[in-house]
Amino acid sequence: MAITAETVKELRERTGISVMECKKALEEAGGDIEKALVVLSRRSAEIARKKGERSLGAGAVAAYVHNNAQVGTLVLLSCETDFVSKNEEFVKLAYDIAMHAAATRPQYVRREEVGEQNLADLKALFLPDVKDKPENLQEQILTGKVNARLKEIVLLDQSFIKDDSKTIADLLSAATQKFGERVDVSRLACFSVH
Repeated sequence: MAITAETVKELRERTGISVMECKKALEEAGGDIEKALVVLSRRSAEIARKKGERSLGAGAVAAYVHNNAQVGTLVLLSCETDFVSKNEEFVKLAYDIAMHAAATRPQYVRREEVGEQNLADLKALFLPDVKDKPENLQEQILTGKVNARLKEIVLLDQSFIKDDSKTIADLLSAATQKFGERVDVSRLACFSVH
């Protein structure tokens, strides 16, 4: 299938990724836009992994207060340069993450923050659920239950409320690809009257 300028333009408008990257993805996908979106998604994870060690010297703070004034969040979305931190789409992403966090109230930003004692407590919580299961499956079931709970309480593992096909980590990977520099949630604070 021939790749037209209109197809490249449409993919660019849908993703915000550079024309060259869109063209490469379309070439790899044989001109199919939906397949090209999958290619770009896969590449964004690779790019984010490569840029994972870069220092974050800029960012944007976003606040969200729910309309009932009972729940609010502050998020520091960090990046490498002021140029990206002032980008309208970057600031919107920070706001979307703050809104998401107000809805889901995560306890941690990333799994590394959970700690060994909290993981042990989670396992202990689910032990009664698996004691009647076959012995050879108990550890697997327990791990599954712990992972499911972590997806509820760890921000980066949560499905995004506006598009549950993506996690917050996926959004950050896509932003890293889009802006060409590392993007990460550095801080998160949730406040609730209840």
